[in-house]
Amino acid sequence: MHDIVVKAPDAVREIADRLEGAGHETWCVGGAVRDALLGRADVDWDLATAATPAEVKRLFPRTVPVGIEHGTIGVFGRDGRLHEVTTFRADVETDGRHAVVTFGVSLDEDLARRDFTINAMAWSPSRQELRDPFGGRADLEARRVRAVGEASRRMAEDRLRALRAIRFAARFDFAIDADTWRAIVNSAPSLTRLSVERVMQEWTKTLQQVRCPSRAFEQWRTSGALAVLVPRLSAVNPVCFEAVDHVPLPSSSSRPERAALRLVTRLALPFVTLGGREARAALTALRASNTDVAFAGAVADSWISGGPELERLAADDVPDGAALRRIASSIGRMRVPATLRVFAAIWAARRDRGVAAPTGPQVARLARRMLRIAFRDPIALSDLAVSGDELRTIGVKPGPLMGRILHDLLQRVLVDPAINTHDQLLAIAVQHVEEN
Repeated sequence: MHDIVVKAPDAVREIADRLEGAGHETWCVGGAVRDALLGRADVDWDLATAATPAEVKRLFPRTVPVGIEHGTIGVFGRDGRLHEVTTFRADVETDGRHAVVTFGVSLDEDLARRDFTINAMAWSPSRQELRDPFGGRADLEARRVRAVGEASRRMAEDRLRALRAIRFAARFDFAIDADTWRAIVNSAPSLTRLSVERVMQEWTKTLQQVRCPSRAFEQWRTSGALAVLVPRLSAVNPVCFEAVDHVPLPSSSSRPERAALRLVTRLALPFVTLGGREARAALTALRASNTDVAFAGAVADSWISGGPELERLAADDVPDGAALRRIASSIGRMRVPATLRVFAAIWAARRDRGVAAPTGPQVARLARRMLRIAFRDPIALSDLAVSGDELRTIGVKPGPLMGRILHDLLQRVLVDPAINTHDQLLAIAVQHVEEN
C-alpha cells in the first residue's frame, strides 16, 4: 500500500468531472476509497462535494432525493448505478442516532464527522490525490479500526458506531484501537437508543459480509452489547456462534436462492440450541421476517427433538432406516437439507473445540442416507397409499378418528415402507373402525 492506487469507475469520474467543471470541489469518499486501498473491488462509490443539493439536481438529469435533508442526492451514472452525492457537511447536534447538519464547510470538516479513520479518507479523481487528515491509510497498514478524534464522542454521536466498529474489525481481520474499544464498552448500556430495525440490519450485515462472524459476535458479548441488544443469546454456548463460520458467505455471485439459504442458515444458527419457542421469540424481538422466524424456529425444534438421536445414528455404519424416517418426517421433507446443514455446522464447530461430535465422513454418510430417505421413502401423510377420501368409503368421518387412523398408518409405514400399499393400509384402517 505504499503506492497510492485508487481507480474510480468511469461513471464515477464523469460525475466528479461534471461537478468540478461547474466549479464545485468534489471527492470520492467512504468505503470505496478504503476498499480500493485494500485492493478490494467495491461497486458503491459515493462522492462529497461543495455543491448544494439544488446545484447537484440542476447538473444531472436523473437524480433521486435519497436524503436531501442531510444533503444527499442520488445520481444515476452512465453505468446505470445510483451514486450518492453529498454536500460537505458538519454536525450541529445529535441525539445518538440522528444528526442535524450544516452545509458550507470544507472537505476536512466533512471528513472529521465520520466514524473511523479508515472511512475518513477522500480521493480526487481529477488530481489523483488522497486526502487523509486523520491517518486512515496508516491504520489500514496497521490493520486497525480507530475512531476519528475522541472515541467516546464518536460513539455518543451515533450509537450504531460501536457495532460498525466490531463489524469492520471482523470483516477485515483488524484489531480495534484500545481507546476505541473502551468507548465501545462504555457505550454498551446506551445501545438501547438504537431502533430494533437498525440492530437487525447491523446483525444481518455481519452475516453477509464477514466470513467468520463468530469473532464479531464474541465482541458483541465481551463489550456488553449482546446482553443489551439480544439478551437471550448472552448465555448461549460460543459453539453456536462458531458454527456460523462453517457456513459459506452468501455470495452475490451465487444463485439467489442459494445465497438466501446460506443467509437464513447463518441467521438461525446462534439461536438453534435455545429451542423453537425461544428462538422464535428472540428473532421476533429483532423484527426478523416471518419466514426467517419460522425457519429458525423449526430448525431449533428439530435440534432439540432429533439432534441427539441423529448424532447417535451418525456413528452407525448403517444408520437405522426407521429412526431416520421418523426424524425426517418430523423435520419435513423440504427442510431436511437445510436442517442437516445446520446440524453439520454445529458438529464441525464442536470438533474444532475438541468436543466429541460426529466426524466429517460420518456426517457426509448420514446426510446421504437421510436425503435418500427424505426424497424416496414415504414420510408424510400425503405419501400414504390411502387418503382421507378413501377412509370415508369405509365409514370413517372427518374428525379425530380419521386423524388417529392416518397418524397410525404413517407410523407403521415409517417402520416398514413396504406396507405402503392401498390394500394393506385399507385393511389396517378397517381394523381401526372395527375396534372403535
